[in-house]
Amino acid sequence: MIEMVVHGVTLDPVSQMPIVILKAKDDEEMLLPIWIGIFEADSIVRQLQKVEPPRPMTYELAKNIIQSMGARLEKVVINDLRDSTYYAELYILHGNDLIVVDSRPSDAINLALRFEVPVFVEEKVLEKSKVPKPEEEEEKEKLKEWLENIKPEDFEKGN
Repeated sequence: MIEMVVHGVTLDPVSQMPIVILKAKDDEEMLLPIWIGIFEADSIVRQLQKVEPPRPMTYELAKNIIQSMGARLEKVVINDLRDSTYYAELYILHGNDLIVVDSRPSDAINLALRFEVPVFVEEKVLEKSKVPKPEEEEEKEKLKEWLENIKPEDFEKGN
């Protein structure tokens, strides 16, 4: 498994759908873009910007429920890619019991950000989702520049 961090959220220039960009913690060039829903993306952006909602929204509510039951989220794992759909799992520790819960990656990432726990991606998922590497140096630079300049505000322009 590879530990990833949330690099940011941006919009796909073609479909105008949000993409969360995960970057390997120890390898700046290893990326995983995942297309997600608008509401999930907005929630990730709010968390990255440390915007506190006046009342608990869905992910704050889920965090509050888990904590009020005396449990804690240990990690999330993006564990599969089938038919262009990513799958994830939440690893919740309740006493001595480890509970593994199926999740959409966008929901898992949202909870990981709120609990400040690591996001892991199975190596097989990274292999299946290889982002083609540009062959020409100019294309590499354009891709690198685009990824380095992703900001939460880029997502907000699409709303």
